[in-house]
Amino acid sequence: MERLPEGERSDTWLTYGEQKHHVHLSHAFTPPRRHRSAQKNQQRALELSALTSTMTRTLLHIDAAACAHHDGDSEQACRRAIAALTALPDGYRIGLVHQRTQDLYEAIPARHHHEPAVRELRDVLAV
Repeated sequence: MERLPEGERSDTWLTYGEQKHHVHLSHAFTPPRRHRSAQKNQQRALELSALTSTMTRTLLHIDAAACAHHDGDSEQACRRAIAALTALPDGYRIGLVHQRTQDLYEAIPARHHHEPAVRELRDVLAV
């Protein structure tokens, strides 16, 4: 990131700004369970994201929920994912947001699918 020329680091669709960099690092560090790095990048990306960047902010919250699950707190992960999804307008719970949340749900072992938070997450995904 630091090696990019200044003009290529601005925040446009055709450049690679600092906010995008941290969003991508958040998701890159989440699955391999490098959660300290993921969380640091989630926080920085949220600081740089406008409050109106609804989808980006939601994806960051879903990454944080996945980190909670991988750290052994599936109930908290479900609660965080539910909060992220239900904060969205109905038409926004599709595509990448839905898929990443579905991935989180599927990562939870089936023996936990009877637990209230996991069932609630399943129900929110079904809407």
